Amino acid sequence: MKLQGFLELLVRWNRSVNLVSRADEPVLWERHILDSLQLVPLIPPDATRAIDLGSGAGFPGLVLAIETGLPFDLIESDQRKAAFLREAARITGASVQVHASRIESCHVMPAPLITARALAPLPKLLALAEPHLAPGGCCLFLKGANANIELTAATSEWHMRVESVPSRTAPDAVILRVSEIARVRSPP
Repeated sequence: MKLQGFLELLVRWNRSVNLVSRADEPVLWERHILDSLQLVPLIPPDATRAIDLGSGAGFPGLVLAIETGLPFDLIESDQRKAAFLREAARITGASVQVHASRIESCHVMPAPLITARALAPLPKLLALAEPHLAPGGCCLFLKGANANIELTAATSEWHMRVESVPSRTAPDAVILRVSEIARVRSPP
C-alpha cells in the first residue's frame, strides 16, 4: 500500500527532520492521513490539478496525490521538508512537483484546486492562495476551533463563498470550501 510506504518513510525521516511531532508518530494514520483523506469527496470532479500550500510533511497534498492520482504542485519553503517530499514522491510514484520556495515567490500555473492544512489564519491564507487559484476554482482548507473567528476576520478583506463541512477526525475542526474569492475594494 502506497500510503503505508509513505508513513514508514515519514517515521524514518522524522528522526532527523522535524516533520511531525514525535508524540504523533503512534497516531499518524488517524491524526494526519485520515484528516487529509476526508478532502477526497470534496475535490471538484472537474479538477485537473491542484496546489498544496505549505506542504510540510505532505498533509494534505501528497496524501491526496497518492490516493487520487490528481497531479499536485507542493509548495514548501523548508529545504529539508522539500527533500523529504521529493523522496516520498519517488517512493510512492505520486504525481507531484515539489517547489522549495516561499508561497509568495513561487511561480506555478494557477490551479482549479488549492489545499492547505495548519498553515495560516484565513485572511493571510486567502492572500497566499488567491494568486494561485484558477478562475472558477476552489480552496479546501482544514481549519481548527477558531474557524469562525478567522471567517469573521476575513470578511473585512475578502468577498467569498464559503461552505463549512464538519471534520470527521476532530470534533471542533471544519473543512472550509472557499470559492468566488475577491478582495474587498476600498472606496476611493
